[in-house]
Amino acid sequence: MALEDTRVPVTLLTGFLGAGKTTLLNHLIRDPEAGRIAVIMNEFGDVGLDHDLIEEATEETVLLQSGCLCCAILGDLAKTLAALIAKRTAGKVDFDRVVIETSGIADPGPIVHTLATDHQIAQAFRLDGVVTLADAATGLKSNCNIPCRMSGL
Repeated sequence: MALEDTRVPVTLLTGFLGAGKTTLLNHLIRDPEAGRIAVIMNEFGDVGLDHDLIEEATEETVLLQSGCLCCAILGDLAKTLAALIAKRTAGKVDFDRVVIETSGIADPGPIVHTLATDHQIAQAFRLDGVVTLADAATGLKSNCNIPCRMSGL
């Protein structure tokens, strides 16, 4: 008999700008069958907007604004996940899963790598899946080779 994996599932939500990530996230957090969700959102730029679009933002919604999640703030991501587990253990927040919404320019590869290789994070969290959204009307016209590393990061 296999042991049940009790680590918190993490779903990575990614896709180009305007692909519908925030819309999907809104549907997910309103779905009672999805359970309690802690949301980590990454914003690129001086002003974060997506967190204002989330309809049911709670204290479990964390906005990371220090740059592109995939290359600039993986340490912040690890710290955020560790803080979420500490708050959950202390009874300050309650969640069944985590959804990380990347910016429209993030490469999900380094995020997946961090989830799998950071010892402290890998003990508490498991990658549940990577959901990539594409705009059906403009998806084929999108440049899929946009480099993530921006100057100044």
